[in-house]
Amino acid sequence: MSSDNTHKLRWEVFCSVVDNFGDIGICWRLCRQLAAEFQVPVRLWVDDLLSFQRICPDVEPALSEQQLAGVVICHWQPDLDWLTITPAQVVIEALACTIPFAYQQQMAAQTVPPLWLNLEYLSAEAWVEDCHTLASPQPQLPLNKYFFFPGFTAKTGGLLREQQLITQLDQFASDRVAQQRFWQQLQLDDALDFSRRISLFAYSQQQLAGLLQLWQQQTESTLCLIPEGALAEQAMALCPGLALGKPWQQGQLKLCILPFLPQPDYDLLLAACDINFVRGEDSVIRAQWAVKPFIWQIYRQAEQAHLEKLSAFYQRYSQNWPPQLATAVWQFWLGWNTEQALSTAWLDFVQQLDEIEQKNREWRAQLIGNGDLATNLVRFVEKKIIMPRNFS
Repeated sequence: MSSDNTHKLRWEVFCSVVDNFGDIGICWRLCRQLAAEFQVPVRLWVDDLLSFQRICPDVEPALSEQQLAGVVICHWQPDLDWLTITPAQVVIEALACTIPFAYQQQMAAQTVPPLWLNLEYLSAEAWVEDCHTLASPQPQLPLNKYFFFPGFTAKTGGLLREQQLITQLDQFASDRVAQQRFWQQLQLDDALDFSRRISLFAYSQQQLAGLLQLWQQQTESTLCLIPEGALAEQAMALCPGLALGKPWQQGQLKLCILPFLPQPDYDLLLAACDINFVRGEDSVIRAQWAVKPFIWQIYRQAEQAHLEKLSAFYQRYSQNWPPQLATAVWQFWLGWNTEQALSTAWLDFVQQLDEIEQKNREWRAQLIGNGDLATNLVRFVEKKIIMPRNFS
């Protein structure tokens, strides 16, 4: 999969947790995959270990350094003396964080400066292809920084996907016994008795009450699972008695609050549900691998800039769909993201579930053809570092 020299290079990934779990979720998946599949010695710098612990319960927030899944995890603190730290040969500045300038000085002081990669946020916009792998000379130091864009085409870095993930998800989705064991671990022994299982991972939502009421009134029974967070708090305010470990049931709807799940369990949840509401970046990528119908609530930005990014993705995602299907799904996505009334759009959406899943399988095959992000990163490193040395 990679040259024998790849695993001899040390990598470092810097992650600043802003206000959600997507940043650390992406960085942790990437580091685990680099260590497990490429035997890369990797160190992950994180400035918020408490948030990290929510998605990886084995993390000890009080430790300045620890090792999990073959990854060295270091607490990125403001008072660190970076001049005592030798930089790795490959340095990744992830998701708009800024590497401390003292560390950059250390990078510049090396006889062979590290390969510095700026791992960008996910976008389906056309300009990403033109900027992917471009070098950016730094004005203050003799260093180049290369932009590396995840994406949905062969001209980008692809998406995070572990080598065995698709096989594991498909086997799980077809194994009712394995699903029942999974639901029992979540203390939801009756999950498979419902007509429809929905995971609802989202930011706050003005239309939540209306959607819950609609699900209560439908002919099909619905089990809705909401992870802890702002939306769960909103649901608990709407449904007296609802709490973690205390389901709420009304009409055809049963609501449950879930604790934050370790990432491998969240992947199984997406495969076990019939419809997945996802938010931000990490969960929408995992929903695409699970192939179940999904609704993406994109991270909100000023002046509705996020809607342009949502539209850019949707145009790629639904490019080969029949117009009626593409319109029905888009209307619900748009209503969910702009917090408009959802009843009519929801009824149109659920009539299309089988066709959406078939289209999602076709879309997933297309994404797999682009390669995965970790593999594409390793190949870029080989091209920039190992091959020039071999031919020098």
